[in-house]
Formats: sequence, C-alpha cells, structure tokens
Amino acid sequence: LEDAESYDLPYLVWWVVAYGELGAGFGLIAGGLFSNLFQNYSWVGDLVTRFSGFTIGCITTGVIWIAKPESIVDVLLYDNLHVMLWVGGLFFALKGSNN
Repeated sequence: LEDAESYDLPYLVWWVVAYGELGAGFGLIAGGLFSNLFQNYSWVGDLVTRFSGFTIGCITTGVIWIAKPESIVDVLLYDNLHVMLWVGGLFFALKGSNN
C-alpha cells in the first residue's frame, strides 16, 4: 500500500498492474506450451502468446509513463529494464508462438 501511495496510484491500479504482469508471464509460458503440445489447436496458444505480449507492452508503457522521464533519450539510456521488457512484449505480440 505504501508503494502505491508513493507513486500517487490507487491501490486497485497497483494490484491490477502487478498481477497483470505476473499473469502475462504465465500466459507466455502457457501459450508456448499449448502451441507445442496441441498441434491441431496451435492457434489458441498463438493467441494467448500474442495477448500476453500485448499486455506486457501496455503495462511497461504505463510504467515508463508514470516515471515521467524528461526525454526519450533518458528512457533509452537509463531505463534499460523497462525498455527490454517493452521490446520483448512487442516481439511476442507481433510474432506469437507459431513455429
């Protein structure tokens, strides 16, 4: 609760972001496994993977936005973790898990 207040966020938003990111990570794993285990329904795994990647990208965009950087250069130079999460989310959102 104190972490949410330090960023001036409602606790509900903090909770949804935390569990959404966790769920998106599990969704990436589940989508990949589903695509490889059930070849006839690989489109379901692909859809789950793409949705999870989109979710990661959206949440990471919000995290970068809330940090209020002075410029995009500051984000690229000093916020490497979130940039890599955003790129990874974009990769899975665009590629999915089709082999």
